[in-house]
Amino acid sequence: MRTRLILWVPLAGFAILAALLLRPLLSPPQRDIPSALIGQAVPEFALAPGAEGRPGLASADLRRGRPQLVNIFASWCLPCRVEAPQLAELARRGVPVVGVAVRDRPEDLARFLAAYGNPFQAIGDDRDRQVQLALGSAGVPETFVVDGRGTIRHQHIGAIMAEDVPAILAAYEAAR
Repeated sequence: MRTRLILWVPLAGFAILAALLLRPLLSPPQRDIPSALIGQAVPEFALAPGAEGRPGLASADLRRGRPQLVNIFASWCLPCRVEAPQLAELARRGVPVVGVAVRDRPEDLARFLAAYGNPFQAIGDDRDRQVQLALGSAGVPETFVVDGRGTIRHQHIGAIMAEDVPAILAAYEAAR
């Protein structure tokens, strides 16, 4: 009897370990990670233009009296393609959208904008990710609502889906 019990101990241990390791993988992802920069001024930066026909982007551009969406994206980012229609919809509704193109090449960015649309009033070229990291962004896409004084009011991590548009519009309106 004791020998049989000893045979089951490793299996029980494995089952407990597997349950502990699988639990985080099976639970829904935490999308509501508050940025340490919410309520803080946008860090100082000046980026050269990332796309032909659009100006670059500087922190001073975000302090011109009107709120804006700052979208961190890249042509190589698959979720950025998914959120493109939502950015176009936000721009259509009068929300100014500016972009920070991360680790991108002008020719790739031009193809991306031609294929998925260009809702951006300005696009800064952040090849070395300095601005992305200064904003506290860990990945692409990521979107910030910045008020007219250059203060970050809202952060959306991941692709903007259709169901996220009302919350982003509300954050934009609250930043006015």
